[in-house]
Amino acid sequence: MAEYFERVRKNEDGDIVSFQTSSGKELSYEEAVAAVESGTIQGANVGKARNGRPVIRGNADGDPNNNLDNLPTF
Repeated sequence: MAEYFERVRKNEDGDIVSFQTSSGKELSYEEAVAAVESGTIQGANVGKARNGRPVIRGNADGDPNNNLDNLPTF
């Protein structure tokens, strides 16, 4: 069964640096990218930022409340 991101940890600039999954696992940003790309995490996708680095985005569903930036922190 696929998991989803439930909480995020942000740095002092407000950037997401790690994720907590629905099973309580903490993933670094790099681990989260790999989990999304492998299909282990549902509800998110990986794109490329202008600088070429991978960026994790929540799948668009029209509900801003579940955007990754709006998830509770841990």
